[in-house]
Amino acid sequence: MRLTRKLLIVGLVFFATSITGQTKEGLKKQKLELEKEIRYTQELLNNINSKKTKSLNYLKVLDRQIKNKSELIIALNTETTLLNKQIRKTERSIAEIEAEIISKERRLKKLKEEYAQMIYAAFKQRGKKNDVAFIVSANDFYQAYKRILYLKQYSDFRKKQGIKIRETQKQLLDKQDVLAQKKAELVKEHLLKTVLMDSKQAELEGINIDKKEKENLVKDFANSAMQFKKLIQDKKKKSKKLDEKIRKIIEEEIAIAQKKSKDDKLTPETLALSSEFKKNKGRLPWPLDRGVIVSRYGKQNHPVFPGVEIFNNGIEIATERNTDVRAVFDGKVSRIFFVKGEGKAILINHGEYFSVYSGLKEVTAKTGEKVFSKEKIGIVLTHEQEDKTELHFEIWKGYEKENPTNWLYNAD
Repeated sequence: MRLTRKLLIVGLVFFATSITGQTKEGLKKQKLELEKEIRYTQELLNNINSKKTKSLNYLKVLDRQIKNKSELIIALNTETTLLNKQIRKTERSIAEIEAEIISKERRLKKLKEEYAQMIYAAFKQRGKKNDVAFIVSANDFYQAYKRILYLKQYSDFRKKQGIKIRETQKQLLDKQDVLAQKKAELVKEHLLKTVLMDSKQAELEGINIDKKEKENLVKDFANSAMQFKKLIQDKKKKSKKLDEKIRKIIEEEIAIAQKKSKDDKLTPETLALSSEFKKNKGRLPWPLDRGVIVSRYGKQNHPVFPGVEIFNNGIEIATERNTDVRAVFDGKVSRIFFVKGEGKAILINHGEYFSVYSGLKEVTAKTGEKVFSKEKIGIVLTHEQEDKTELHFEIWKGYEKENPTNWLYNAD
């Protein structure tokens, strides 16, 4: 358990480091997607729990829920950190604006005082003699010219002083408006921070409850070790049979394609389809309209028995009852076959690539039929005993298996 916690902490730190470089919009989008998946996963848990079926399937969905909540907490932490930086920036901006306002108020006061002195001096001067008399009383023409220039400059200076006062008053009013806006922003930012902290606290409480439930479930399942180890062996056998069937069908498909082509080369049509499929790597639509990945591709530890390794040739997507299964890309239905205990399966040819959909109770497509991206090809099967509704999905390139999460949109 300690090792598991250490690995979880390391994983969370790595995840936190990877998302700190995200943009504010990217982080917001990621948070909304996580919240959406958490709500959906909770629906699945509630549906299973309503039948009092705490099965291995329930544990897998619960494990996914814990992972999503952990990622959401990290996203909330990152958002809070970014918001704290923004709050500090806004506070600095407010302090700078307030300092500017004080400076401008002082400048305005000084300008007004200078202007008042100027008006007062002019008023006193007018009492003694007017401007015309001041010019006429000059000793010579040059002195008269100098006095005219002086009076003009004095008049211009007064006008400019008046303009400066008006401009400074306007700048002061503008700065006061900006200050009011910044203070309103700061209030909103502090309110958002409170909301984020409350959300984080709620998620922490929720994740602690989920972890405790998981611990209790694992203990209960560990007490039934023999039963679960038998299920693991059965799963391995079914997976091997499915793998053999898929490989055999692909061999037949490749043999047919080679007969049609010259020099063992792919036909132009196959090449074009393969090229289009490859171009959509990471952008393929999901084979279900709604669902969460509860078992990923490749080697991994068993959710109950850490010492037991399991290998998944594809991914398992948990969903609701009677959910439609759809093709992830244009192609031709190569084969429809049956896997004992796992329902029906469909293999679709996409040129060099093949997509496999296993765990169907009904198939609406036909062998040899052309299908298009997002077209319905069947309905997912529900295992009543476990109340498990999962689609097993695989992608192959020739004889090699691919990781489906690298191909589906936003499946990481």
